[in-house]
Amino acid sequence: MDLLLKNISLHVTLTPEEQEKVLSFFSREQYPSKTRLLCANQQISKSYFVLSGILRNYYLDDQINEHTLSFSSPGWWMADMYSFLTQKQSTSYIEVLEDADVLIITAERRDALFEEVPKIERYFRIIIERSLIANQQRLLDNLSLTAQERYERFNKRYPTIKNCLAQKQIASYLGITPEFFSKMKKNLLKNK
Repeated sequence: MDLLLKNISLHVTLTPEEQEKVLSFFSREQYPSKTRLLCANQQISKSYFVLSGILRNYYLDDQINEHTLSFSSPGWWMADMYSFLTQKQSTSYIEVLEDADVLIITAERRDALFEEVPKIERYFRIIIERSLIANQQRLLDNLSLTAQERYERFNKRYPTIKNCLAQKQIASYLGITPEFFSKMKKNLLKNK
């Protein structure tokens, strides 16, 4: 729970009373690896704050190919924002890659929290804006960078979890096949 308060304090200052109130709006759950927290075509109204472990959000195309949208490790948020904000069915999946301890807030409780502690609305606005910027940058990277350059950016963005992920998950995030990723890594090692 301290990790959430530390994360919030990077953007807004809460009194001890506000901190206590904020924490009361969250529930805490632990999930083993390989647990699916969300499947496509489900409606989800939950957002997860990761205390420990790793979560992955991905999409399956018509040929059942996985396209990883994001990873979340301790101190990061995870949600299918489309479903969370519109209350419509999800288009993606969320799975636990490494045993996870998470804080959960529903859309309804989040809205109530905004009423109780208005500073939290500013906090969520800031993190959503940063997420939007990161997603836009990733889209631009996918349009303009080579696979190797995207891999270098991936390593900078996820330095603490890159060794915990399967190669096929990293390849999926980069938008390349696992076979191409393996060859690319082999060439990178050879050139060092």
